[in-house]
Amino acid sequence: MTNKLEDFYCDEVLSGNTPVKTVLETENVLAFYHTRPFHEEHIVVIPKKHIPSIIAVQQNEKDIMMEIFNVIKEVAIKMNTKFGACTVSTNIGEYQSNKHMHWHVYYGNRIRD
Repeated sequence: MTNKLEDFYCDEVLSGNTPVKTVLETENVLAFYHTRPFHEEHIVVIPKKHIPSIIAVQQNEKDIMMEIFNVIKEVAIKMNTKFGACTVSTNIGEYQSNKHMHWHVYYGNRIRD
């Protein structure tokens, strides 16, 4: 069983325990507004399947990865159209506070530490 501190996305978001404002949803991917945003516009993109990190992706998950990147692309296009720029990022290892692969798509200055 995964520790809640390590997998907020499975334990809270995907289970429905923490409601989120959905931006885009497909069969295998969920994009939603960050529950505690660090930036003016801050969206998180996650696979619905638990994958710990981008370095843990298996060959049989390549279709999910394509779906994730298509969702990231669509979200980034909308954000770029709205603001003229955005950042897409993911973290690995000690930089990854949540041990469920996730991507941040954001625009604007950091609004909190």
